[in-house]
Amino acid sequence: MKYTSEILIHIPLRDFIKKLNNPELLKFWQRGFEGYDYISGTPGDIGAKMKLNYILGKQHIELIETVTHKKLPYEFHVMYDTNNMQNIQENYFEETDKGFTKWHAHFEFFPSSFKLRMMLILMPSTFKKQTKQYMQDFKNFAEKGTSVTDA
Repeated sequence: MKYTSEILIHIPLRDFIKKLNNPELLKFWQRGFEGYDYISGTPGDIGAKMKLNYILGKQHIELIETVTHKKLPYEFHVMYDTNNMQNIQENYFEETDKGFTKWHAHFEFFPSSFKLRMMLILMPSTFKKQTKQYMQDFKNFAEKGTSVTDA
């Protein structure tokens, strides 16, 4: 499944990148985020791997993030691997004439289990809704300093 999502954040691109590119701040805008560990490489550089842990409902999810492309402040691409699913995320950033940041992201999911393939076919809106929620949570955090626990 492929889709795109976009959001306008009312802060300058430089400030946007500082907030988005800091794993210590993930807890303020990624719902269910529990923590992270670096696995290999230089954090944030191409090839770097980081393990991300989430609790969503009663389910523990562990993702392995691999940086696949970095051309900050304009581009940052990652691949996420978890049980039976791979997700490629290509992020593009631009500063608007008003000094805000436009975040445009492309997502592609590759399920390896029958169950997840069916979920992507029958419920694609679930994935798109979660993406919109994370982007909106980041917008709230970046603009207002509001953590998702305050929302």
